[in-house]
Amino acid sequence: MTIELPPAFDVVAVGAHPDDVEIAVGGTLAQLALQGYRVGIVDLTNGEPTPGSPGVDTRLAEAREAARILGVHERVTLTLPNRCLFDSFHARIALARVFRQWRPKIVLGIADKTPMASPDHWQAMQITDAAVFYSRLTKWDDEFSGLPAHTILSQLWYPLGLANLDVLPNGNRFVTDITASLPIKLEAIRAYKTQFPPSKERVFGWVESQNRLWGQTAGFEAGEMLISAKTLGVSNLMQAVCPA
Repeated sequence: MTIELPPAFDVVAVGAHPDDVEIAVGGTLAQLALQGYRVGIVDLTNGEPTPGSPGVDTRLAEAREAARILGVHERVTLTLPNRCLFDSFHARIALARVFRQWRPKIVLGIADKTPMASPDHWQAMQITDAAVFYSRLTKWDDEFSGLPAHTILSQLWYPLGLANLDVLPNGNRFVTDITASLPIKLEAIRAYKTQFPPSKERVFGWVESQNRLWGQTAGFEAGEMLISAKTLGVSNLMQAVCPA
């Protein structure tokens, strides 16, 4: 039986909850969409219950609006449990199924623990790492219902903590230019009205100041940090080090 699949994605970003991706790499996703790339988001949980939200329907409506603002082509929210998300075989398979359906070239996932914030973030990192591997394994039709194996070309991680000044211990860091898309990113985060009411306006200052700091270290007005799972190489030193 032939399985009908959607057009392949260029980049898919994975978060533990709706708003994780927007806060960390919303500018990068918006910039990619503006450049004509096909972009998707996977939320492992719906983020509910949460103190400021009246329920799941509201949170999902906010997530859809944020995706629309970013220009994301598709967003899916899995049914894994918020607050007790754990790296498990079931969770790995659920995400790997999405990867096999969407067939992304690049996957973005959470980079590390977020002390004093949700432990779901650390679990999401492990689930994403495993799902990237599971996506390419053949001879596993009993788990994937005939979905063809798909090899993801590159995996990147994004830091999520806003109040942590430590630089993650990895040498393969780089900064994407979000000068043009920073306002879009901030608008998308504001779509989560239940999560960021006026009493949490400080969050937007944190996000913007962090993005402007990272951008300026790379010669941009604003930027987002990503970490490569493999060493980055350049074929044109002048273009890489001295861009126009």
